[in-house]
Amino acid sequence: MKATAQQPQAVSLFDARPFFEKAVAFGVQHGILHPDKLDSICNDAPKGMVQIARYFGSEFLRPELEKARDRMVNLVSLHLEQTSGGDLHAAAESLRDHSFLSRSKAGSDMLKALIAMPQNSHFGMHEGTGGFRDEQIPLLAKWTLRTLPEYQAELAVRQQVAKLVDAAIWLAESLGLDAADLEEAGKDAEAVIRTALLAHATKRNAMPDWVAFEKMVLGIRKKYPLVDGVAPAAFPLPVPKGLPQSFQGEVERVRQSVLTDLPKILDAALPVRKLFDQTPAFLGRYFWQEDALAEVEHFDRTASANWTKATSGHDDDSSLLTLFLCLSAASTGKTVLSEKNAVTLLRKIRKSGLDAELARQFIQHHAPQQHQADYLHLWESFVDEAQATLQSDHDYALKDALALLRRECNIAP
Repeated sequence: MKATAQQPQAVSLFDARPFFEKAVAFGVQHGILHPDKLDSICNDAPKGMVQIARYFGSEFLRPELEKARDRMVNLVSLHLEQTSGGDLHAAAESLRDHSFLSRSKAGSDMLKALIAMPQNSHFGMHEGTGGFRDEQIPLLAKWTLRTLPEYQAELAVRQQVAKLVDAAIWLAESLGLDAADLEEAGKDAEAVIRTALLAHATKRNAMPDWVAFEKMVLGIRKKYPLVDGVAPAAFPLPVPKGLPQSFQGEVERVRQSVLTDLPKILDAALPVRKLFDQTPAFLGRYFWQEDALAEVEHFDRTASANWTKATSGHDDDSSLLTLFLCLSAASTGKTVLSEKNAVTLLRKIRKSGLDAELARQFIQHHAPQQHQADYLHLWESFVDEAQATLQSDHDYALKDALALLRRECNIAP
């Protein structure tokens, strides 16, 4: 049997030295770093160690100085390897052309810039772009001993978050809000982008408050109704014109999530408030400006319109009690009843009962705020006095009940 020659296996040597040491060795070997440069590095190193030890703790403790040496070597290594892409020739040239302390500072600045970047897209979880702060020094201390792969992985994450945040700011500014407004609101960047896309799609020129947001959704539902539970393909959700190219990818990803939400957004059976402000999956998913005054004014206008329609403009006690009684009997609200309608109402009360709470809720939801207490007192006093008579089984002919209604309510002769 013929023996088969074995192929030699490639052997890969692992060099555990810091990248700075590798660059120095390469530079000396290839004549890039001369003795005078090596002397300069040796003279600068002790100064740098003391400075770093003082910055992170104390320069008078030996363990702190030893850790400072490790930090300094790692800072120089991080900068050289990141900027050279791992090219030892380019790294050696960088050491030749710049001082050793400047490469250490460049590594520190690189980490400070990383730490100053937002970690997540929630505006309430970071403090804008104010740069590195002194209270972040302990975090910097940890990063000075991290590896380049750890730095690069964190940088990729934070760069993506930063793009998302910057895209949200750009879109918000296009609708009249600036970064400070978003910081104060403390919402997620994706929520801002989703609402901004809907606002641009509906030709709005301002970021909506709740009242405007609700109107916007109702308008979309009216114009693009669901067809057998499916959102129409014609729904327009373009990327706004002028969006910087660097934001296109992040905004497109969020745009797709809005399209996924469309079946719910367009479902007319779901009240807008219940969907966006009470459904767990949608809580915080979209953004609107908090304007309590606008909401109160909107509520007052809506309540006033409903109240005026229900009362037909009448505010005398008899008309109001008639209306409240009809509502509590689950009948059509009227402020005046004919004798015949009054008898029909009483028979319904005898058969199905009287739910005084229905009138209370109507008053609380629709009556002018300044009169609600008086109207509630009027209704509750009437119910306390009249309920027994209205529901009495002994008044077969309804004479007592009718007499009570003629006295307290508005019964046409």
